[in-house]
Amino acid sequence: MKKSDHLFLVDGSGFIFRAFHALPPLTRKSDGLPVGAVSGFCNMLWKLMTDARDTSVGVTPTHFAVIFDYSSKTFRKEIYDAYKANRSAPPEELVPQFGLIREATRAFNLPCIETEGFEADDIIATYARMAEAVGADVTIISSDKDLMQLVSPNVHMYDSMKDKQIGIPDVIEKWGVPPEKMIDLQALTGDSTDNIPGIPGIGPKTAAQLLAEYGDLDTLLGRASEIKQQKRRESIIANAELARLSRSLVTLRTDTPIEVPLDGLLLEPQDGPKLVAFLKAMEFNSLTRRVADATGTDAGAVEAAAVKVQWGKDAHGPDLDAAPIDGVELDDATKASPGSNGTARLSPSLTAAGLPTGAAPVDLATMRAELFATAKIDHSGYVTIRDLVTLDAWIAKARETGLVAFDTETTSLDAMQAEIAGFSLAIADNDADPSGLSIRAAYVPLGHKTGHGDLLGGGPADNQIPLADALARLKALLEDPSVLKVGQNLKYDYLLMRRYGIIIESFDDTMLMSYALDAGDGSHGMDGLSEHFLGHTPIAYKDVAGSGKSLVTFDMVDIDRATAYAAEDADVTLRLWMVLKPRLAAEKLTTVYERLERPLLPVLARMEERGISVDRQILSRLSGELAQGAAALEDEIYQLAGERFNIGSPKQLGDILFGKMGFPGGSKTKTGQWSTSAQVLEDLAAAGQDLPRKIVDWRQLTKLKSTYTDALPGFIHPDTKRVHTSYSLAATTTGRLSSSEPNLQNIPVRTAEGRKIRTAFVSTPGHKLISADYSQIELRVLAHVADIPQLKQAFAEGMDIHAMTASEMFGVPVEGMPSEVRRRAKAINFGIIYGISAFGLANQLSIERSEAGDYIRKYFERFPGIRDYMENTKAVAREKGYVETIFGRRVHYPEIKSSNPQVRAFNERAAINAPIQGSAADVIRRAMIKMEPALAKAGLGERVRMLLQVHDELIFEVEDNDVERTMPVIVSVMENAAMPAVDMKVPLKVDARAASNWDEAH
Repeated sequence: MKKSDHLFLVDGSGFIFRAFHALPPLTRKSDGLPVGAVSGFCNMLWKLMTDARDTSVGVTPTHFAVIFDYSSKTFRKEIYDAYKANRSAPPEELVPQFGLIREATRAFNLPCIETEGFEADDIIATYARMAEAVGADVTIISSDKDLMQLVSPNVHMYDSMKDKQIGIPDVIEKWGVPPEKMIDLQALTGDSTDNIPGIPGIGPKTAAQLLAEYGDLDTLLGRASEIKQQKRRESIIANAELARLSRSLVTLRTDTPIEVPLDGLLLEPQDGPKLVAFLKAMEFNSLTRRVADATGTDAGAVEAAAVKVQWGKDAHGPDLDAAPIDGVELDDATKASPGSNGTARLSPSLTAAGLPTGAAPVDLATMRAELFATAKIDHSGYVTIRDLVTLDAWIAKARETGLVAFDTETTSLDAMQAEIAGFSLAIADNDADPSGLSIRAAYVPLGHKTGHGDLLGGGPADNQIPLADALARLKALLEDPSVLKVGQNLKYDYLLMRRYGIIIESFDDTMLMSYALDAGDGSHGMDGLSEHFLGHTPIAYKDVAGSGKSLVTFDMVDIDRATAYAAEDADVTLRLWMVLKPRLAAEKLTTVYERLERPLLPVLARMEERGISVDRQILSRLSGELAQGAAALEDEIYQLAGERFNIGSPKQLGDILFGKMGFPGGSKTKTGQWSTSAQVLEDLAAAGQDLPRKIVDWRQLTKLKSTYTDALPGFIHPDTKRVHTSYSLAATTTGRLSSSEPNLQNIPVRTAEGRKIRTAFVSTPGHKLISADYSQIELRVLAHVADIPQLKQAFAEGMDIHAMTASEMFGVPVEGMPSEVRRRAKAINFGIIYGISAFGLANQLSIERSEAGDYIRKYFERFPGIRDYMENTKAVAREKGYVETIFGRRVHYPEIKSSNPQVRAFNERAAINAPIQGSAADVIRRAMIKMEPALAKAGLGERVRMLLQVHDELIFEVEDNDVERTMPVIVSVMENAAMPAVDMKVPLKVDARAASNWDEAH
């Protein structure tokens, strides 16, 4: 190697990790061999090699190597036995892929380097310093912070996922120190991912400040007594040896034994037949065609290579389960494993592109995942549309392709009050690339301001299409059923457009697709999905609109910056649709999406638009009553405590309860304070302690006052004079809806004070509120799914299910049953659904744990089918990683095989409950979807308005004269909601009442 040479060093283990976690699970069609990580690795390496050999791109390497971890047993374990001890073993399906990935590297005609006892980072460090010593340049393909200590004038890093070079200024910008101080910074901060201790309480910013002040770690430790902040000083002095130990762990070895010299890393020409043979053996059809075309290889003339698969102990590789992506902690979305999606509205060109005749949906899903995981997003091609001629051309192109991604930019997150600032479109240029990879995106500014002008925020910016003209064009497009509109969290845009007189027809929502596919296995927001499926981190909203005091509404954002942000949103959304849509069909979840998710979107949008009337005077009166009640409790608390203190301060409260009063069961949090959680106080109250009970009651009253009676008036819309809550379809794992701004799901109904708050939700003059509530729906679902004869009979005969359970368990006749006996049976019935333990039941019933355990054992003896259902459900969840509702909704539990007993037990309880709670949620979703057509058919569509959904209850506003006609329709729809998809083995029962306020109707 000589001075003018350039060495590329690929962090192969990082590539494996990204490939495994970034793409859907994939198996070889012929034998079911897991090959998802191999596929992702090959695609990423091919992209990197293609760019590296293209002299027009920029830097061209002369030498090239892919570096791997040999195993988790390295010299660092000898220094510190707990090093990486928190890492679990590699997933079973990844083990055979380690050897295949090494074979793939050799098939690419690249050196495959690993050294027993050392990590890939040490080998990279050794090669980098060797090349630097002869004056050559080095590019390390990684963004791992552990490698940033190597950056120098001759050594750079390259983040291939973000297409970003990392040099000395970039390290300083990110970490606040130059590369040569990264070792000391990491020694101070430690690394939870690798179980490197560091100094507790020292984060990157503090570490950078300390190193700037003291120069290096040794000087800092030697002068630690000079540090002014007491806690920081004490922590550094007490943990000095941990810092030195951490330094030895993070320091990369530059003297790793090297078997292949630098000259042995010379980049050889690509051997097309050799690579094609390997890819054919893996059955990567799309990549095989691309490689064959690029290398001039006749793929048909090449036989598939004979590739040996290594299993078990023969397949060494790094512990990847808990590893970061290039040093960045994974969020839930990144850890998620994809599910599936359908192909209901794919245009022919997008469906057929690149697929052989007779290809199955899984082939399309796999092809799309491969393509879009490595396709770069190019902001330079985004367009700002400022005239109607250009807008018309884009709309015409959308009509031609039959597919367009759509997103709005507004002045508020509240769709009921937001003003539109502009909208973005993205379309696939099928002529340029029928695979869908060629995507054009544009932003149409409509209401942007200059930031100067009138006192209300500036005058209109120049060169914007008049709002009315643009919306007229947009209306024709969005209401055209022949064009599929794609959005992310489209309910917001749907409701916004309704306010402008536009009803979106024919649409898909990528958030709901992701939810149908991967509920329980990651988040469904656009940024997380983009990073997970596309390997792309979108522009952050704060980067264009600011944050904190500098935050501005989107109409005040510069239009060029707005275009980059908004067009990217549409671009990313369309790409996500390309990836997710085929998965619905491939994994047979199209029905779940098209019957439970997508049709509920406009229903909820209309409910949000309607809102509900709230009486300010009632809220004001209740606020006063709650204040008086809280004040009375405060006096009692002070008397019992023997002094006045801040009841709302956890520290002061803990000191009173456990420091001064000496109550048992006290435990301290990580900060050293006594824990005063709700559970701690409830346990003390259950043990007969009066002071904790008063505090629990005080907390309830003050929360009701602050959360509802004081806050609700602020949610009353200035124009409609009603409260418009916002529903989230994809916020829970089981399909239950949640509401926010305000949250109406958590108003307590078991206390008199909570029920009083519902009296403030009122009907308008001439109307009544109808509350229709499913009776014990989850117990009925349990009887159905577990097929329990006693429960089925009791529900069929309309018996009191809790009295029947008590009679079965305790041998007490139903007639004249003591209320306490029934209460215990009720607690067990509902507790079993949620996987209650003997400890939890004992607390709930204020009995000994042994007695509670006896109750649970007896329950299972009387209803053995329930125990069988639980064990079968856990077995299915462990086998598949998910459970299903009676309608096919999947809820994933990726940690159900966790080695941590607590984590595993939690996932098992959740998996048992999910088919029950999820099925109940699906029933009410089906009822909501069917409700408006049924009311319209009965001639009540204009006079009956569905307003709210709260758990198992629907609330309607009905004209007085129509109440009697309406209730039977509502009850019928709800009780028959499962039909015809599922014929329930037990009848569903709905209780409906009408009144002038919600409490009286419930």
